[in-house]
Amino acid sequence: MSDGSKIEWTDASWNPVTGCTKVSDGCKHCYAERDWARLAAPRSKPNIYTGRDFTDVRCHPEKLDIPPRWTKPRRIFVNSMSDLFHEDVPHEFIASVFVTMMLSQQHIFQILTKRPKRMLESVQKCGFAAERMNITWPLPNVWLGVSCEDQATADERIPLLLQTPAAVHFISAEPLLEQIIIAQYFRHRFAETKKTYAIDWVIAGGESGPRARPSHPVWFRSLRNQCQAGGVPFFFKQWGEWLGYADCRGSVCGLRVYEAENVRMYRVGKKSAGRTLDGRTWDEYPA
Repeated sequence: MSDGSKIEWTDASWNPVTGCTKVSDGCKHCYAERDWARLAAPRSKPNIYTGRDFTDVRCHPEKLDIPPRWTKPRRIFVNSMSDLFHEDVPHEFIASVFVTMMLSQQHIFQILTKRPKRMLESVQKCGFAAERMNITWPLPNVWLGVSCEDQATADERIPLLLQTPAAVHFISAEPLLEQIIIAQYFRHRFAETKKTYAIDWVIAGGESGPRARPSHPVWFRSLRNQCQAGGVPFFFKQWGEWLGYADCRGSVCGLRVYEAENVRMYRVGKKSAGRTLDGRTWDEYPA
């Protein structure tokens, strides 16, 4: 999947690394792992995976020259099928990815990780090298983000994200597994450095796939309200497989039902559930 993307908040995906391993509850029903057998098939177009299985992390230097050849500007999700900052990806290869992004100023690159500590280490190393070569740092066309599925992962990952130099810092709360409060990080001041950093964008979404877990409507509305109050752009990606009764249209007879916190959720499927929240889509981006 080196061009085009069905992911709502990006235009294309680029996978110089493939394969991954699970680190938290948000990984439980990983879509990339689910798609591994199909995308690893010899006749698959494009053929993404070359490893023995999904946990076989591989670097693909032959894909480093793809973005510079795309002349039309686009938002590019880096490693939709992996994590650039996985422990099995050498720092040298990560640096090569940053060089490619530096040489592709016509694009915006969106990097999402569940390994913010390694991201911080890698970006700092790249920054030291850039400084020696008088290269503008952080790269103005690279956005860095972390996935936060619950309060524990938010509290662990967001402070590390905010310490990492980036043109844009963003959060992906997908799959959202509980209500999270992140407004305290929208403008966060670190006592050690006395510097203040900001979250520039929040994405939220439910889980999809055959074993998807429901996301309570209140959780999404809480995030949306926090963003509105803090002036942070909010992007609602999807409900996932489940939809609350108040948001359902037409008959819900015969559908799987899940009840939690006084709300009845129906499994209507990702397409039917859609991506409108309180009667509208939320497709906000950083300036």
